[in-house]
Amino acid sequence: MASLRVHDKEFDPFLTEEEIRTRVSFIADQLNTDYAGKRPLFIAILNGSFIFASDLFKELHIEAEICFIKLASYKGSRSTGHVVTAIGLDHEIYGRDVVIIEDIVDTGKTLTEFLPQLHHQQPASLRIVALLHKAEATVHPVQVDYIGFTIPDKFVVGYGLDYNGLGRNIPEIYKLVE
Repeated sequence: MASLRVHDKEFDPFLTEEEIRTRVSFIADQLNTDYAGKRPLFIAILNGSFIFASDLFKELHIEAEICFIKLASYKGSRSTGHVVTAIGLDHEIYGRDVVIIEDIVDTGKTLTEFLPQLHHQQPASLRIVALLHKAEATVHPVQVDYIGFTIPDKFVVGYGLDYNGLGRNIPEIYKLVE
């Protein structure tokens, strides 16, 4: 993996495609065990989680449904501090086992604002799976139940994550050169 440029920024290799694939499979195994005999609803948060959600969902052997919502709090390489809901939830979650799929949890702001809306609808259970977790960047504590990788507070692109719209299609994850 060589360094790459996205817009005006340089990025160095961080996680390989194989490392990601192995970890996604591991998380799927955990979910298959934890939700055996149930029919959970997975809610993937767009745009960043779409590749992770797809790869994870293909590894599930349980009966499960998936839907997508769009929440956003980033512009460029920084959080705006404001969460915008662009596409809302269109599934009934009362009494359902619900699993949120996130590409990355960093400040926790997005989920902190979204989770009360879900709890209000009284799901049977509510868990969070995140490919990446920036524990040291967390300002709004959120319980992430399934974590792919805990990473330092560095801006990353690839595997669904973007910098101003570009980089999502890169199969590996790269970190910003500072």
